[in-house]
Amino acid sequence: MASFVIEGGHKLHGEITPQGAKNEALQVICATLLTPEEVTIENIPDISDVNQLISLLSKMGVKVTKCSDHTYSFKAESIDFNYLHSDEYYKKSSSLRGSVMLVGPILARFGEALIPKPGGDKIGRRRLDTHFEGLIKLGAEFNYDAQKQIFNVSGKNLKGCYMLLDEASVTGTANIIMTAVLAKGTTTIYNAACEPYIQQLCKMLTLMGADISGIGSNLITINGVEALKGCRHTILPDMIEVGSFIGMAAMTGSELTIKNVSIKNLGLIPDSFRRLGVKLEVRNDDIFIPKQEHLQIESYIDGSIMTIADAPWPGLTPDLLSVMLVVATKANGSVLIHQKMFESRLFFVDKLIDMGAKIILCDPHRATIIGLGNEFHLRAATMSSPDIRAGIALLIAAMSADGTSTIHNIDQIDRGYENIDGRLNALGANIKRI
Repeated sequence: MASFVIEGGHKLHGEITPQGAKNEALQVICATLLTPEEVTIENIPDISDVNQLISLLSKMGVKVTKCSDHTYSFKAESIDFNYLHSDEYYKKSSSLRGSVMLVGPILARFGEALIPKPGGDKIGRRRLDTHFEGLIKLGAEFNYDAQKQIFNVSGKNLKGCYMLLDEASVTGTANIIMTAVLAKGTTTIYNAACEPYIQQLCKMLTLMGADISGIGSNLITINGVEALKGCRHTILPDMIEVGSFIGMAAMTGSELTIKNVSIKNLGLIPDSFRRLGVKLEVRNDDIFIPKQEHLQIESYIDGSIMTIADAPWPGLTPDLLSVMLVVATKANGSVLIHQKMFESRLFFVDKLIDMGAKIILCDPHRATIIGLGNEFHLRAATMSSPDIRAGIALLIAAMSADGTSTIHNIDQIDRGYENIDGRLNALGANIKRI
């Protein structure tokens, strides 16, 4: 298993362009199963989670062609259902959280699907009820083999309906949309997720011939069509990478320009970093972070402690709270980080405490950070990455620490960040992969 050895204290300088959005890529690649025609997708990130999904589709019988480094075409004329019953399929799909979004497209087009209980990050309970209840309302039948942990799904005559989702699940909404586009009649989804990833999926499906209205809102209406055609689609820049680079610049006191970030799709991310005292300028579609040695956490108008919490879009994405927590350790002042969605995602703070950070873990969802500003320097440590987002947060901490740190289990980081060591070393970092 690979590790990073990071020499802290190096400034970054120059320009960096974010990769394509991981979460969007997983959705739109699954959507290629909805048509026998060719679908070409540009700006696909070269990361392990996405590469694993592409490999899985190829094994299922999809004709996959790599057109360039970040562009692939997919042609799903037929699916090998024998492969779906193989041990190899079980192993590959169960290790990838995004594989759950294969269910909707395969069910919609072929009338049956099979999916093992998916894996992914170990960040607490991530239930699948929203996915499955939505598909059941469209007419699907589910059987769960508890011994093998496999879901068998069938539904030859899916029909549109009204549904109110119990949570605005991004992947759940995506799965239901991909199923409903080929169901008969009209489907109305209320309390739908409306993140840019969902908007992009809907725009791609519309190009393929789907009839979808309400894109960008939490009320989506879909009129089912008989069949979908091919199209060409470009994935947005990854907002989580953009936020991660902002955090890196702030923690290392560096001057950095992040290119082509798709400002309109970043939501509250820039303002949330500003609340931690990070100065940043929007220049056309780029973000410029000036060299800044002093960060001051804002407080509320009445003087009470600032709280930064995640929320469904257009609220702040939970995927960046780990990065913001690390940035707060360098700032002056105090802030409460409230991670509402996942109950285990803040457990990595014990590693930051070992590095000298002043953090009180209030409960599995909340942590209070007491920032000491320039009076405080993180010290180097040896640690292990528990998940993608905690992994990048620990990397940022190590880049700003005094001394040389080691991060094990960096396969977790590679799942979400393309060639992160090479790209950061080009900016002045000192990261060795061993």
